[in-house]
Amino acid sequence: MSERQRADAVYEALLTRAGERWVQPRKERTARILAFLDDPQRTYRVVHITGTNGKTSTARMIESLLRAHGLRTGLFTSPHLERFTERIVIDGEPIADAAVADAWDEIEPFVDIVDAELEAAGDAALTFFELLTVLAFVAAADAPVDVLVLEVGMGGEWDSTNTADGDVAVFTPIDIDHADRLGDTISEIARVKAGIIKEGAAVVSAEQPPEAAAVLRRAAADRDATIAFEGTEFGLADQKLAVGGQLLTIRGLAGEYVEEYLPLYGAHQGHNAALAVAAVESLIGGGAQQIAGDIVSEGLQAATSPGRLQLVGIGPTVVVDAAHNPHGAAALAQALDDSFDFDEWGIVLGVLSDKDAAGIVSRLAPAAAHVFATAPDSERASDADAVADLVERSGHRVTVHPTLAEAADAAREWASSSDRRAVAIAGSVVLAGEAIALSEAEDWKSGWRA
Repeated sequence: MSERQRADAVYEALLTRAGERWVQPRKERTARILAFLDDPQRTYRVVHITGTNGKTSTARMIESLLRAHGLRTGLFTSPHLERFTERIVIDGEPIADAAVADAWDEIEPFVDIVDAELEAAGDAALTFFELLTVLAFVAAADAPVDVLVLEVGMGGEWDSTNTADGDVAVFTPIDIDHADRLGDTISEIARVKAGIIKEGAAVVSAEQPPEAAAVLRRAAADRDATIAFEGTEFGLADQKLAVGGQLLTIRGLAGEYVEEYLPLYGAHQGHNAALAVAAVESLIGGGAQQIAGDIVSEGLQAATSPGRLQLVGIGPTVVVDAAHNPHGAAALAQALDDSFDFDEWGIVLGVLSDKDAAGIVSRLAPAAAHVFATAPDSERASDADAVADLVERSGHRVTVHPTLAEAADAAREWASSSDRRAVAIAGSVVLAGEAIALSEAEDWKSGWRA
């Protein structure tokens, strides 16, 4: 069996488990199997990240900045776009197939033991995400890494990643999402997310709605943690468009970083970068030591964010963005206007059924001259006709396409008729992954071919 086959077998084993949407508000099951493995998550420092949007982009920037310091890094994010090994990154690269298979070999003997304990207690077996979290912790310890940048799966307090103790807790903007699991008010959601704040930790947060900020301040005070907010203790002082990205001047916790290049589009990515810098200042120097300018330059210039305003095609221009909730859709609509010089956008839109499709449409459709409604390749996909009905009710032009390939073909043909038109593919992480794979298979960067 090849190493790739061994790694693929791990994924197949994980897929037999309850999926990522099957969540119980408890982390004890994950803690139990980690105890059998001598708690690998305690062998390195941890930067723990939660929020509603921007988690993965911020996590990737933090990891890049830490790597620029010469530290050996791990990164755990969710979900993946094309292959599950993308979720576990060691020193800037997706984990090697052999490493993920070897980590699974360490874990597997204890899975049946914990499953049997759970069954005896009347509880369900370990889930896909619980075991994936354990896999990431073990792989990071085996590497070994100095720091693991850790993105929550859902919420925070009872998420399986919260079995690790974050030296720094990072909060991206908090908004309504996963209301069925986290609560239907921002305060309720913030309370769940605040659960990642550990005793004596450093906390850095993006600007938040007042009700979320109040929750975070109380949680930090209760746990004797320091807390710094964007807009007061740190922030984005200036932001300018540049070729392939933007120039940022960041007012950090410990100093200013002037006209640093970030090769990512969108004003929101500038704010993510400011949050990432504050997080790294908090970890490296307790917020009191400025990061050397060359390290900031190297870290931000090397930052990537696949599936987030990612350029995948030229002639016509095609960008891909997950934008899987209303907050993300609003950020995408703003970025299309601010970061690109096109008169009209065609938006290929596909949404999963457990997402707020109406909210996504309400924020994205006004940015589109034409919406090409489709469906992600998922059992959880909303029907393309249902998405189209929402767009029609909003008064915008829409056509229906059963598959992404058909929708993308129609959108690219529409855009190719004018150099003032471009295409954005959005609405789902699943759809974003499909689009990236399709763009590579059809070589969209070679230009339009009728």
